[in-house]
Amino acid sequence: MGAALKIDAHHHLWNVAAREHAWLDEPSMAPIRRTFTVADYAAQAAGIDRSVLVQVLPSLDETREFVALAEKTPLIGGVVGWLDLTRPDVADTLAGLSGPSGLVGVRHLVQSEPDPEWLNRPDVRRGLRAVGAAGLCYDLLTLPHQLAAAIATVRALPELTFVLDHLSKPPITTGRLEPWAGLIRQLAGEPNVLAKLSGLVTEAGPAWTVASLRPYVEVALDAFGPRRLMFGSDWPVCLLAAQYPTWAGAAEDLVAELSPDERDEIFGGTACRTYCLT
Repeated sequence: MGAALKIDAHHHLWNVAAREHAWLDEPSMAPIRRTFTVADYAAQAAGIDRSVLVQVLPSLDETREFVALAEKTPLIGGVVGWLDLTRPDVADTLAGLSGPSGLVGVRHLVQSEPDPEWLNRPDVRRGLRAVGAAGLCYDLLTLPHQLAAAIATVRALPELTFVLDHLSKPPITTGRLEPWAGLIRQLAGEPNVLAKLSGLVTEAGPAWTVASLRPYVEVALDAFGPRRLMFGSDWPVCLLAAQYPTWAGAAEDLVAELSPDERDEIFGGTACRTYCLT
């Protein structure tokens, strides 16, 4: 057997000249308030064989551009894009986005929805069913207070594979585990859910340490196990707290006690299976 592919299951790109990125207007975003290209990413992601490019904006045009970029960029193994799940034509839109190295999943910025029950809306559930029928995954971008709705949705749609981004952004700066940990364990109890070890340094802030991240990663390892966890850089957002190699090295440290096969799962195998990467 050949060596396992090394996968970065979560990164972004954006062009501030192409369309408005209002979220970058926040003062705290100043360090990343510029364009980031695929060449910039490739220069940072040493050793990565394939990546998953994840949507930034609620923009179908952005998703189409990302799919086109993936189809001509071998490093990008697939795209987790955006579309309006509440529209009745979700299936048709998804059919128009398919390609040989194109869409592998869908994501909505649920964390920005004021309604904590947004995922439970009938029109959203209808859209999610269409995502599953298209053979795609759905990336969950939630905050801890939205996990109850996520759990209910996952249970209602056992045919759809869900991937939890950033472990639902745990409260690392507080040092508290509950109620986040209990909700994560409930979510992980459903077999159609996986999770990404991503975004944690950003949640912890620039003063993060491996020790401050470890309790949260241990909860995830215990709840999901290595075959349902995957590494994601969340570059370039991670630059708010760490350079790419720094976070990648920390992730290696956090799972160093696992077996080589288990580490291979987190850094490649899980993402390959989940997003059908080759």
